[in-house]
Formats: sequence, structure tokens, C-alpha cells
Amino acid sequence: MNLFKDKNISSGKLALIFSAPAIFVLCVTVLIPIIYAIYLSLHRYKLKRAKRPFIGFDNYEKILTSEKFWDSLSTSLIFATSAVAVIITVSFFLALLLDQDFPGRGWLRALLLIPWAIPDVVNALLWNWLLHPSFGIINALFYMGGFIDQYVAWLSSMPSAMIWVVIAYSWKNIPLATLLILAGLQTVSKSLHESAMVEGASAWQRTLKITMPLLRPTLTVVLIFETIFALKVFDLIYVLTSGGPGKSTSVLGWSIYINTFKKLDFGSGSALAMILGLITLFLAMIFYTYLDRGEKQ
Repeated sequence: MNLFKDKNISSGKLALIFSAPAIFVLCVTVLIPIIYAIYLSLHRYKLKRAKRPFIGFDNYEKILTSEKFWDSLSTSLIFATSAVAVIITVSFFLALLLDQDFPGRGWLRALLLIPWAIPDVVNALLWNWLLHPSFGIINALFYMGGFIDQYVAWLSSMPSAMIWVVIAYSWKNIPLATLLILAGLQTVSKSLHESAMVEGASAWQRTLKITMPLLRPTLTVVLIFETIFALKVFDLIYVLTSGGPGKSTSVLGWSIYINTFKKLDFGSGSALAMILGLITLFLAMIFYTYLDRGEKQ
């Protein structure tokens, strides 16, 4: 039977037929794991114990009344706020630069994709090598420039550990944010800038009064994506600091790993993962509401 010639099949049913494989994959890889994680979070599920009773919201209560959780949450918020601020600021000005006509612009856009294409673990290993206290290039450059008089263990003290983790994370994620903002810049009418130039507006005034208001939806989308990505960071912390020095870089992603795979407490780890998911969902809803309100104004 030819589906395209069968008049008994509506366009809605035809769309459902073609979407069925993708829906099936999403259910298997996303929906079922989420449901199972919720199930685990409602049980005392420890691999060291044979019994795994249903305990309701006890895991959630224990987490929310734990000082360690609030310390990890504050660390995650500090990291996410710092990283997102750096990413959006640098990406915005990079996008403004790449939106101009100059020789080699295409090559520069292509090179910009290299950090984004590097896997997260490889990026972390690269920065671990750059920041090595004995032979790291960062130490060598700072020493030759006279900024330090001896090599420094950047990842073994605060606040340098958090600063370099933010820098390493931002370097990896700036390209994607730049491309999204650059795509938004293509929708800004050049005639608006030309009219403003005729009126005597400076480049900064045109950016502030024309570009930024029109880019508000794009910037908010970037803000949502980058905030979600930053809150769930794990690979970089695992390779660079392992939550240290002390617990100064112990973000929620690291705490989930410790509870689940070190303490083998799958119930507590799943509950912590659910809480992180709810936090990111709550923030995304706030940002989306802000975006929707901005479009209606």
C-alpha cells in the first residue's frame, strides 16, 4: 500500500506514522529512565543492602535538610552564574565582530567551532595539562611574563580553582552561544542601523538601543540553554578538581556521582538528580516567562 496515495490516511495519521520511530527512541532513552529514576528516588535503594523498601519522600527530606546539599547548591549557583555571565558577554561581542565584513571572516567562524567540537572529557584533560603545576603552559607563560615568581598549583587552592574551572568551561561553550547570537544578528535589519547612523548615533548607542532589544529573545534562549548546561556540569569537575580543594568545587553533579557510584546509594542519588532536574526546570520556566513577556511588549 502506498501511504502517499491512500486517501483514507489523514495528514495527522501520516505524521504520526513517520514520527513513531523518533517517539519510540525518545521513550526508550529519555522517558523510561526518568520514570525509573523517580522510582529509585522513592526507595531505600542501596547496593550494599538486600532489602530495598518503599520510603516515600524520605530521601528528598534527608537531602533538603542536609547542609551538604545546600553547600553544593550554592557552589553550583556560583559556578553557573559566573560561567553564564562570561559566556554570554564574550559570545555577544564575538558575534558582533563576526557579523562585520572583513577578510577571513569565514575561516574565523569555522575555527570557532573547534572548541565546541571537542568532547567534554578531552577538554577537561586539555585544561588539566595546561594548568599542571610542574610543566603547565599557563604557569610557563605567567612566569615568563613576570606575573608569578614560581609555578602555582592553580587547582589546589581557592579561588583560583573555581576561576579556572569557569574559564575552562566557558572556553568550551562560548562557540555555540556565539553561533546562536550570530544567527539572531542576521535578523536585525541593517536599515535600522543606517538610519541611526544618519541621526548621529554612535556604535555603542546603536548596539544598546537597536541590537540588544531586538536580540532579547535570542539572548534569553541562550541564557536558558547555558544555565541548564552549567547547572548539570560534571565531566570538567571530575577531571580537574574532583570537587576540591576540599569541597569548594563540589557542585550538584559531583554530589550525585558521589552518592550514586561511590556510596552506592541509588535512592539518594536519584532523588538528588530529580531535585536538580526540578531546579533547572524552574529556572527555565522563569526565563521562558521573561522571554514571552519581552516579545509581547
